This record gives sequence, structure tokens and C-alpha cells, in this order.
Amino acid sequence: MADVQVVRAGADDRADARNVRLRALADSPGAFASTLEREQAFDDDEWLHRVTTNAWFLARADGATVGLACGIPDPDDETGRHLVGMWVEPAFRGRGLADLLVAAVMAWTRREGAAFLALWVVDDNPRALGLYERLGFEATGERQPLPGSPGVIESRMRLLL
Repeated sequence: MADVQVVRAGADDRADARNVRLRALADSPGAFASTLEREQAFDDDEWLHRVTTNAWFLARADGATVGLACGIPDPDDETGRHLVGMWVEPAFRGRGLADLLVAAVMAWTRREGAAFLALWVVDDNPRALGLYERLGFEATGERQPLPGSPGVIESRMRLLL
């Protein structure tokens, strides 16, 4: 496997974060609650704000940024944190990068003193569902249409810490 590291993005990483996020939206438009067109329009100040106010983690393989995951405060419960934006470059899937990214967000969640880490996952994504189940996340029974894509259903999963 290539030399892989996961780093927390800072101000100087905003161009890398933008690039990998736009690749994620282009590759998997039905998996995210945003669109490529929307985020392409964000200016540099928005990307700076995004990487400095939330916990963005970048996976790098041989110096190239090939994945990301982000931790944010849970929008429904201040005692929890929420995993969003999880994505790994297709050529690097199946090599453990997703595990490393989720582990980084889990470690951040613990450092934050949060009680749980939650996420929403599209029901029609068995690979992602399998990853989260293997890492100990459990379905909460909550389901909803993916924001912006009412025909796509997603389910909430949670890991108690």
C-alpha cells in the first residue's frame, strides 16, 4: 500500500480540501446533501471557514489527497458529533483509508467529550453501510429523504462512545 496518512485540515489545506470535496461530489452526486454546482461556487473565504470551524480530515497517499471525512457538532443533540462528507477516491477504496478517516473523526469526537458519533448513510450504499456496521455504528431507525434528492432515502446510524 502507498504511504498513507490522515491529517486534520487547517487553513493551509483549504485548496486540497476543496479539490477532494469537489471530486467527491462529482463522483458520488447521490451520496451527499449538497451538489457539485453549489460547492464549486464557494469562494476561498468559504473554504477557509469550512476547514477552520469544523474537523476536516484528509487522507493522503504518496502526497496526493485521496479522501476526506468531516466531523461537526450534531445538529439535533449538543452532546453528540456528526460524521459528514465521507469519501475515498475510487482507486483507493478497499485499502483501509475509510477506516482511518472514520477513526480520525471518532478520535476527535472523543477529544470533544461527546457521548456519540452519528451519521446519515444512503440506504442504497451497501459498501458504506457495511463499513459503518463493522466499526460499531448501529441503525437508529430514523430515515429520511436525502436533502435535495427526495427519491433517495438515507438512514441515521450512531456509535455510542
